[in-house]
Amino acid sequence: MPVSSLFAVLLVLLGAAPALAETHEVKMLNRGATGAMVYEPDYLAIAPGDKVKFIATHSTHNAASIPGFLPAAAEPFKGRIDEELEVSFSEPGLYGIQCIPHLAMGMVMLIQVGAQPASEAQIPAQLPARARQRFEQIVQRATQIP
Repeated sequence: MPVSSLFAVLLVLLGAAPALAETHEVKMLNRGATGAMVYEPDYLAIAPGDKVKFIATHSTHNAASIPGFLPAAAEPFKGRIDEELEVSFSEPGLYGIQCIPHLAMGMVMLIQVGAQPASEAQIPAQLPARARQRFEQIVQRATQIP
């Protein structure tokens, strides 16, 4: 095969890589399977490059990264209240996500990007008690997933 043909094949394969990324949907709910003020699902294990679409189902919710609970090289994000938000997660690691108005009520979720296990989550001590408790429950469930 001529070099130019190999180069063309390589370009096609590299160009197809972003198309392999998945988009995962997370609903922001007043009430869900695990209680009140929840993300559903509240735990995702995704690949680097995948996207998460946060879907507002009520006018008081948002999705935002938790300062100090995301990989060092990751960009923080903060969605507006009652607004759908799509975030691309390219940096491997563990991301704590909050609904800012309902953090004290424990409206949080955990996103695992890549191979770092959820059991290594370092839940920030300054979080409200209900948020810390929910994160502990999420981590416990995540470690039981085969």
